[in-house]
Amino acid sequence: MRFLLRIAAVMALLSVVGCAWFDWIPGIGGDKKKEDTDKPAALVDFAEEADVVRLWQASVGKGLGRKHLRLSPAILADRIYAADAYGTVAAFDRFTGRNTWRTSIGRPDGKSGLKFWDRRDPSFVTGGVGAAGGRILVGTTRGEVIALDAADGSTLWRAEASSEVLARPVGAEDIVVVQTADGRVAALDGADGKSLWTFDTQPPPLTLRGTGVPAMRGGLVYAGFATGKVAAFRAENGQTVWEQRVMLPEGRSELGRMVDVDGSPLFLRGVLYAVSFQGRLKAFRATDGAMLWEVEMSSFLDLAEGLGQIYVVSDEDVVSAIEQSDATLMWRQEGLRNRRLTSPLAFGNYVVVGDADGYLHVLAQSDGRFVARRKVGDGLRSRMMVADNVVYLLTNDGRLNALEIRRRT
Repeated sequence: MRFLLRIAAVMALLSVVGCAWFDWIPGIGGDKKKEDTDKPAALVDFAEEADVVRLWQASVGKGLGRKHLRLSPAILADRIYAADAYGTVAAFDRFTGRNTWRTSIGRPDGKSGLKFWDRRDPSFVTGGVGAAGGRILVGTTRGEVIALDAADGSTLWRAEASSEVLARPVGAEDIVVVQTADGRVAALDGADGKSLWTFDTQPPPLTLRGTGVPAMRGGLVYAGFATGKVAAFRAENGQTVWEQRVMLPEGRSELGRMVDVDGSPLFLRGVLYAVSFQGRLKAFRATDGAMLWEVEMSSFLDLAEGLGQIYVVSDEDVVSAIEQSDATLMWRQEGLRNRRLTSPLAFGNYVVVGDADGYLHVLAQSDGRFVARRKVGDGLRSRMMVADNVVYLLTNDGRLNALEIRRRT
């Protein structure tokens, strides 16, 4: 009876407030002109040149939750590892999908199932999954970095970070590097998780919720920050080698001044590529940070590379191919605008992106034309992985898929 009375009270309140209460819901209220501008592009027909074939599918857990988390899987030898947002981490044979082990790294905070208006999400796994030195690495909103044995899932160590770990930890045989929401990069001992060094920045008042994944190459660690900067550090001691701006905040409001480098820096043949939100895509010489070229671009996703090109998904979901040597725009694909795309994945002759409706889109690296399309789940937002020309992706509802793109004859 109390439950029914509560429902009646809520309905009565909504009738008093009126329809304006629903203005925030797309399709019900709000600015019609803005709604039309932000409307996802309709999927168009095209001559399909390939098929997306599912090799296997496996359940990881309860999915990614409602916090817009991106929990990409990790590949290590003949296994693929994935996590859900509620503490489950699992390992699978990447050829057959057979589950080899499954473990829990903690329990989510409880909430009342009767409070249907309470939209709190008890998910806590945010930074995962990384793999290095026989370890599986996971980070959480509770400021923990957890290392598991890749062989059986047993816990090797737990370490406290200074803030939320919003991107997967990375590492080598003897070091683990993690970036946290408070603008810090920290290095941990790979054997026991003890702190080795920390680099601090002062985040601006307003930032995107997320961080890039640091890149490690040749004894250096490269990381981007919410300040619009990218920096290189010595992995052994954290000494700053160089620091450069990808974009200088120029807006009149805090919103307009957001220039986060949330996409992971891309290291390629001695050049570091980084892109900022409301900013630019820049190429830096990796040894000393000297800028090689720049082009106007806005993105908060990871970059991809192939056929001498850098692939960028803009904040409006336009996919672009930029020549690596001189920043020439090779092609733009606007047919997926506002479909909330994943970071791009490039391999073979293809660029692959997923969207919020669960469609996988396959584009040609040469000119950006559509090659294939398949709906693979209820929604996609995590970065995909590839090994031996097999694409591995985790859907928002927690299903790990192995897919192959087969060209039609």
